[in-house]
Amino acid sequence: MASTKVLVLAGGISHERDVSLRSGRRVADSLASHGLDVELRDPDATLLAYLRESRPDVVWPALHGAGGEDGALRGLLDFMGVPFVGSRADASRLAWDKPTAKAIVSRAGVSTPASIALPRDAFRELGAHSILEEISDEFSGPLVVKPAQGGSSQGVTIVDDRSLLPRAMVDAYTYWDVALIEQKITGTEIAIGIIDSGDGPVALPAVEIEPLSGVYSFEARYNAGETRFYVPARIADSISHRAAETALEAHRALGLRHLSRVDIIVDGAGTPWFLEANVLPGLTETSVLPQALEAAGHDLGWVYSALAEAAIAESR
Repeated sequence: MASTKVLVLAGGISHERDVSLRSGRRVADSLASHGLDVELRDPDATLLAYLRESRPDVVWPALHGAGGEDGALRGLLDFMGVPFVGSRADASRLAWDKPTAKAIVSRAGVSTPASIALPRDAFRELGAHSILEEISDEFSGPLVVKPAQGGSSQGVTIVDDRSLLPRAMVDAYTYWDVALIEQKITGTEIAIGIIDSGDGPVALPAVEIEPLSGVYSFEARYNAGETRFYVPARIADSISHRAAETALEAHRALGLRHLSRVDIIVDGAGTPWFLEANVLPGLTETSVLPQALEAAGHDLGWVYSALAEAAIAESR
């Protein structure tokens, strides 16, 4: 693999550009430390021409948010015959849309909180007041409102007071034109990374997430010191095993490839509830997947190189 040319794509124009640049740099540094020939590039209008000219052995898309995770770029890479690390376009589209992902994993037998997805146009045309009254009648207890697409907790609000629901809807619609209103499950928040370098998906140790503010917001995710992480999570081994099986089932049901992160809440009875799956987990210095890899005794450079090699092998 020493002569392998890897093109890491990071940056882009999504709301998560800064996070992507941090992830991309960490990936590039890890691959370079393992001896690979690595180039880090911010995608722009010259990218496709550059790919045709340079023909890297493999592309590592470290692009968070739309474009990087919604399947668009991955579909183009597939179309051009360029090997790349990560899930293919069709699976990425399924996971990127949270209501779709929830429906798929629910059909596979995985528990996921009750929810409803509301397009902004329907919210206006059918009467915001009437819709919010109906939601308040049907759902008991706190709610979570989030954009149906997007990541890094942007536009996400925990609604403990129903009078704050209209504001939460506005915040969600700022990031996407469909809002997902979900029953809040109280419990232990964990994230489980999945890695597959060719021998089948393997669940990494569960990472417990304890934001000091009580909410795992964008700032809590990426500002050092604002969240406590426990690896492995402070849950019983039997529950950790159930959560790992839940994550693997979601990964398989969505048809994901190479790496993913599945976000789960474990309730007081020990039941894991699927929240969402990420086809490109954060790979920054504060992200949970690198922490899980290190806790499992893996060298990041070795794992990232193995994933690049798997992507090349699958393209032959």
